[in-house]
Amino acid sequence: MPYLNNFNFNKRIIGITLLIILSGFGLTLICLPATFFDTGTSVCLSVVFFKIQCYGCGMTRGIMHLIHFDFAEAWAFNKLSFIVFPLLVYMIISEIYNRFLK
Repeated sequence: MPYLNNFNFNKRIIGITLLIILSGFGLTLICLPATFFDTGTSVCLSVVFFKIQCYGCGMTRGIMHLIHFDFAEAWAFNKLSFIVFPLLVYMIISEIYNRFLK
């Protein structure tokens, strides 16, 4: 069954590629200033159509400020970012562990 070995090799290559992309995305967010996403118009559909903020509004800005250890601004943008960001980090680390270290 040589095709199974090829399948495992392709799966590993895809996993490594995703890891590189995620790492590059994370490093980009760390290199950008904390205020990078603070200005501009909202892309949230509830704000655009109904002028109502949803629970996710400000999440990107809040997580960006959390990455840069600006906790007061993160709390001001979205209080749920203090729950979502650690869960996101946990999910990424567990995925890396399950794919490459297990």
